[in-house]
Formats: sequence, C-alpha cells, structure tokens
Amino acid sequence: MSDVVLYETDGPIATITLNRPDKLNAISSEVVLELDKRVAQAGADDSIKVVLIAANGRAFSAGFDINDEIEDKTETPLEWLPVLRRDSDVTMRVWSCPKPTIAVVQGYCLAGACEIAMACDIVVAAEDAKFGEPEIQYGSGPVTLLMPFILGQKKTNELLFTGDKIGAEEALSLGLINKVVPHDELDSAARELALRIAPTPLPILRLTKQALNRAYEAKGLRTAVNANIDISAILNGANTPEQQAFDKVASEKGLKAALAWRDERYGAVKA
Repeated sequence: MSDVVLYETDGPIATITLNRPDKLNAISSEVVLELDKRVAQAGADDSIKVVLIAANGRAFSAGFDINDEIEDKTETPLEWLPVLRRDSDVTMRVWSCPKPTIAVVQGYCLAGACEIAMACDIVVAAEDAKFGEPEIQYGSGPVTLLMPFILGQKKTNELLFTGDKIGAEEALSLGLINKVVPHDELDSAARELALRIAPTPLPILRLTKQALNRAYEAKGLRTAVNANIDISAILNGANTPEQQAFDKVASEKGLKAALAWRDERYGAVKA
C-alpha cells in the first residue's frame, strides 16, 4: 500500500493526509491516484460525516510535481490533455465529495494544491500559509479553474496574470479561506470545526452539500472547468522559448536550478 497519502478515521471524521513532506507534498501521479481513491472511500463510508484534507511537514503542498512532466517528456497538447483531465478530476472529486470537506493548510498551498483547497467546503489555515496559482511563471495555467468562482473576476485576474502569492490574512479578507489560527492550533481548530458539523444527520449534510454545489454549477462552474482543460492543454503545449529554456535548465541542472532561473526572470521584472 502506498504511503504518499494517509487515511485514518476517528469517529465521524476521516482525515486524508498528503505525505511527501521531503518534497513539500508535491502532487505526483501516485498522489493523484491515491488521493482520488481516499476521497472516494470517505464519501462512500456512511460512518463518516466530515472529511479533513491535511498534509505532513511544513507545507500543505507546492502543487503538481513538475518532475513528473519533465521525466515523462509531456510536450504536445494531445499529450497534455489526458494528464490535465486526470489532475482536474481529482480536484473535482474533492468538490463532489458528498460530505463536508475541510482543508487544513500550513505553509505553501500553491497551484494544483490551491485548487484542491478551494474545492473543499471550508479552509482553515495557519498564520504562515501562502496561497497562489503561479503556473503562468512556468508558461502554464491553472488545471482546475475554480478561482473566479471563489474570488471573483478582478482579483483572480491579478493573481493568475502575475502568479503572485498571498498570505493567510489577505486570503481571509478575500474570502478564499474561512479561518486563520496559530500554527500550533491548526489541527485542533480544524477538528473542532468538524465536530461542530458532525452531529447533523448524514442525509441532511449530503443534501445541503448538493444544494450548495448545484448553486455554483448553475453559474457555470463545471462548464468553465471543462473548457479550461482544453485551453490549458494548448497553453502547456505552446512550447514557447521560455518553456523550452525552463525545461532545458531542469534537464541539465535539475528542477531547483530551473526554479531559480524562473525566479530571477520575475524578480528582475518586480525590481
């Protein structure tokens, strides 16, 4: 059994934990498959009322594992399309979970991980949490386009065009998250919230979740998510000189060097 995603239950609460702390919980293909399986398991278990999605280590997750794509040499839109559909499907599995879901976030919560957090019904964050969708700085884009429905048009435009990250307090003021707590109170705060929800009968929780999701889907959420996958496949396969340069540095010197190359480009612009 894989240990990249852990699963445990305690009474009416299931906790799904990302467990690649040495990689900042980067979401590899293995993590995608295991997370999908565990969310489905929690959703199907009638003894579970609330699902926590958490992570071990100093970060919730730095996002999808870029090394996967570099090693697989994913390049063309046709190659990207099934990868992006798979990655988006796991986020939408979280969105569609018939039980209330709570993201428990510390440190970085970026890119695909930010999407998973947004797909949860509630987000509780530590004071050191940082949120963002920096994909544009890789020559990429969001896999699951949820942010416009959470933040609205203008702030989404700013964050997706710049790739900037925001801290927990700003995320709270924007409505991206529900609560900010000291780091050492994160787990207890999330559990306390789950226990406040858990006394409600399961059918009532399921129907309330269904009504809330349908409200957003009536606004076009699923249509936007599906349309974005097709556009993202083209975007990722655009093969711009900058994308080629990033991949070349990553292949020759490693991902850390490629990220430093990217940060230097954007740091020069900000200066």
